[in-house]
Amino acid sequence: MSTIKQEDFIESVADALQYISYYHPADYIRNLSAAYEREQSPAARDAIAQILINSRMCAEGHRPICQDTGIVTVFLKVGMNVRWESTLSVDDMVNEGVRRAYQHPDNKLRASVLADPAGKRINTRDNTPAVVNVSIVPGDEVEVIVAAKGGGSEAKSKFAMLNPSDSIVDWVLKTVPTMGAGWCPPGMLGIGIGGTAEKAMLLAKEALMEPIDITDLQARGASNRAEELRLELYEKVNALGIGAQGLGGLTTVLDVKVRDFPTHAANLPVAMIPNCAATRHAHFVLDGSGPVMLDPPNLDDWPQLTYDSSKGRRVNLDSVSRDEVAAFKPGEVLLLSGKMLTGRDAAHKRIVEMLNRGEPLPVDLRGRFIYYVGPVDPVRDEVVGPAGPTTATRMDKFTEQVLAETGLLGMIGKAERGPAGIAAIRKHRSVYLMAVGGAAYLVSKAIRSARVVGFADLGMEAIYEFEVSDMPVTVAVDSEGSSVHQTGPREWQARIGKIPVMVE
Repeated sequence: MSTIKQEDFIESVADALQYISYYHPADYIRNLSAAYEREQSPAARDAIAQILINSRMCAEGHRPICQDTGIVTVFLKVGMNVRWESTLSVDDMVNEGVRRAYQHPDNKLRASVLADPAGKRINTRDNTPAVVNVSIVPGDEVEVIVAAKGGGSEAKSKFAMLNPSDSIVDWVLKTVPTMGAGWCPPGMLGIGIGGTAEKAMLLAKEALMEPIDITDLQARGASNRAEELRLELYEKVNALGIGAQGLGGLTTVLDVKVRDFPTHAANLPVAMIPNCAATRHAHFVLDGSGPVMLDPPNLDDWPQLTYDSSKGRRVNLDSVSRDEVAAFKPGEVLLLSGKMLTGRDAAHKRIVEMLNRGEPLPVDLRGRFIYYVGPVDPVRDEVVGPAGPTTATRMDKFTEQVLAETGLLGMIGKAERGPAGIAAIRKHRSVYLMAVGGAAYLVSKAIRSARVVGFADLGMEAIYEFEVSDMPVTVAVDSEGSSVHQTGPREWQARIGKIPVMVE
């Protein structure tokens, strides 16, 4: 029998969460580096390079890979012979570990968890509570998996109760394109099959905790139906041509994981959950000998890449005109300098409410660019913490009114825009620029100053004014409404040639 002390458990959870905030799993880096080497799409290759450069910077600087430092999920396998020396419940110990990790003074992580989700949506300020899953198993150890799941990828989770005769492969290939690029590919897909609705979702999430080993599986061949599905889905999902950040390319997923469970004869529950480019999870075992401190990875596993900031059209945000914006070409790389505003869901909702009431806004948006971001708090000499983009489609429902009534000129975010957003951009001759999701620390290095200029009570969702220098972005939707997230995947799906391109 082993005794697990309260402080050892809490300290181990806190350390693991700090660890995964700035260290990618080595298997992810190896496989992403291989994808970078074989990628033929210039836009996708550039996006993968930014993710790899950002990853190394975070590993060296111990700052978050992504500004969305996630909602914490913990999987525990508790041995039946374990004795706990604790005054707290297991859930409370996990939450104390989360609290310490997210409030660490040298690497404060963003608090993204909101209480009263269907009501006031109040930030809990310390990213608690975590989602805890406990299994009681034979033995005298506690196996722990901690993960930090970003909201952008979690939002793309899918579930279907298929008929037993339906094709799982067909459902996945039909569903993945509907997910857009807000889950920040290239990442992983976790597929859960069987059980009941909630069991399938849990299987899919657990599958994402496994190491990337698709090349090993390809070499040895499948030994069961689940492995056959992995191989088939890996090839066919990549043949969709979605590519890194949805820009079109050879690699959309680095692996597909499948877990199954017996199910009712009348049912075929299938869940699919993506893991993003920040794929964050760590595994450790407590045996009663003390807290676990994870060993740092070998930085030799990271490729030596540098970002060439000399390429791209330079744009001065302080003087840019509507005529200049009209000359931006889809897929063109821009380097932004000057002052921009920030604002995401809560800020846009409040802006629209103020416009409807005829109230003046706290800041003039006319002729300005707004960046969809909720940054991490700065530490030490930083002006702002990691500040990567959030999913732009969430702002689509506000875009028409904001462009029409404020004179906003352009927007910057992550992934594609939906039909309503594109229609508003075309109508008002605006532009949408894409920054790379999963390169938050790299982006933050382009920010020279930051100050809150509106809605300070919203915390990370407040309106900031950033002054930037050579911030790299891609023209994703031009003033004519042409979207690279539509043209890029279509082109690369045709180039790959394994799946017929659907004509709209």
